[in-house]
Amino acid sequence: MERTQIFDLMGELKLYGMKAAFDEIMATAVKRQHEPQRIVGDLLSAEINEKQARSIKYQLTIAKLPLAKDIADFQFDGTPINQTLVNDLAGGGFVAHRRDRQR
Repeated sequence: MERTQIFDLMGELKLYGMKAAFDEIMATAVKRQHEPQRIVGDLLSAEINEKQARSIKYQLTIAKLPLAKDIADFQFDGTPINQTLVNDLAGGGFVAHRRDRQR
């Protein structure tokens, strides 16, 4: 079966994850001589991952959460939040120094 025919069938079945991952999975499979079961499993995993990502995106859309903001946009005035501490933590310097804020 030709690649275009496979893509048409995947599109008809709405297997968008498989379709997106097909070329990469097939190239890897040929290079590493994967068995057919491995190829099918990889294609199915790609489809599941794509469906999960699409579901999360949909759920976030219907949740109507406010847009993410940068710390620079946050208004600290009138809140009990320690601006210096938040900025220090956001900078991530504690990771490089291998310390937590409590010390």
